[in-house]
Amino acid sequence: MDYVRFGSTGLKVSKICLGCLAYGQPSERWPWVLDEDQSRPLIRRALELGINFFDTADVYTSGASEEILGRALRDFASREEVVVSTKVFGAMGTGPNQKGLSRKHIMSAIDASLQRLGTDYVDIYQIHRMDHETPIEETLEALHDVVKAGKARYIGASSMYAWEFAKALYTADLHGWTRFVSMQPHYNLIYREEEREMLPLCQDQGIAVIPWSSLARGLLAGKRTKGGGETSRWKADGYAKLLYSRDDDFAVAERVSEIAQARGVPNAQVALAWLFSKPVVTSPIIGATKLQHLEEAVGALSVKLTADEISRLEELYQIHPVLGVD
Repeated sequence: MDYVRFGSTGLKVSKICLGCLAYGQPSERWPWVLDEDQSRPLIRRALELGINFFDTADVYTSGASEEILGRALRDFASREEVVVSTKVFGAMGTGPNQKGLSRKHIMSAIDASLQRLGTDYVDIYQIHRMDHETPIEETLEALHDVVKAGKARYIGASSMYAWEFAKALYTADLHGWTRFVSMQPHYNLIYREEEREMLPLCQDQGIAVIPWSSLARGLLAGKRTKGGGETSRWKADGYAKLLYSRDDDFAVAERVSEIAQARGVPNAQVALAWLFSKPVVTSPIIGATKLQHLEEAVGALSVKLTADEISRLEELYQIHPVLGVD
């Protein structure tokens, strides 16, 4: 496993981050989610492979993901050896103050997340999306107080417009508050709009970049084709259909298959190797519901694409509308 600096901080994280959306409590809405007995071997194997970075969120199956991750890490690892990140924003109840980025909700949400995770602190506390009903000053001061209280070591952000992120960074600097050190953007071979403004901003400001949907909900791993091959998640995930259904999306996925076949490696390794080739990318977030997924992801670290292969992977890209921000 390779370990890298988390942006301009002194924190070191594995070059692969294990996303824990798929670990929780299966339900009619989340039929593809693994329960605790199924999830624990995957978390344990990730640790054995050298992965020390784990990403979850309070809204992942209503907190069950945090609970499962917390118990597994307590059983399989030392707290000081792992980097745990979670998120705040989504609705955790039906009340008007049980969502968003108000001071009230942030202060309640961090305590609830820590209780579910069974830890005194998280390493990275991220805002899951922007809250356009709460002043950014209120959100940033509350996050600053979370850090000063020792409940989070760093703060990070996720999908938003680059101008919003620039405003947040400036506002924190202006008031002397804790600054965001990471951005979790929607970024993969099929969706590259972040290359226009967000990624250059992150590079300029020394921000760690941890992309979500690195394999485009399995499309880049060869799980689906234009003619079929739907997974259980794809059938139940309407959001995935919104993100990845265009003809040119499938064309890019087919190009990944061509290069993977020529190299004799899994499609996922080519798609991840492309992300690893981007200096601005710190640690792609990968989801794993089978041990094979973890092995393939770690194996991708040794796949070095040529300039010609990178060019062939990128040449089919077509402009997309902004997806994943709201």
